[in-house]
Amino acid sequence: MEKRVINPWKWQDERSYVQAVEVKNAQSTLYCSGQAAVKPNGQSSSEDMRAQLTEAIRNLEQVISDAGYECKNIVRLNVFTTSSEELFSCFDIFQNWVVKYDIKQASTLLEVKGLFETLKVELEATVVK
Repeated sequence: MEKRVINPWKWQDERSYVQAVEVKNAQSTLYCSGQAAVKPNGQSSSEDMRAQLTEAIRNLEQVISDAGYECKNIVRLNVFTTSSEELFSCFDIFQNWVVKYDIKQASTLLEVKGLFETLKVELEATVVK
């Protein structure tokens, strides 16, 4: 599998995403449903944004790993949040995670009116190998 990042500008680097990712000769593709701060028993978290983002990342990592893929090969990541302001107050968690796995992903961040029950953030990924 070959990945090529397309970045006509530099400003997105500070925001932990890329403008486009081209994938050639991929063996397979994994499309992950939105992962949020949901406990193994199915209970939605009512914790703050920081805790929910951390748990959503952990859940996404587990789905990717259980499928036999690696986080470093995330090529698309959509972030849905009920509050951009709250999310940006703990965006360091997201940025540190991206750096940890050297993820180079095309991303879209959307503020939505609501997510399921008490959820504040949801991560939807596409991963290749």
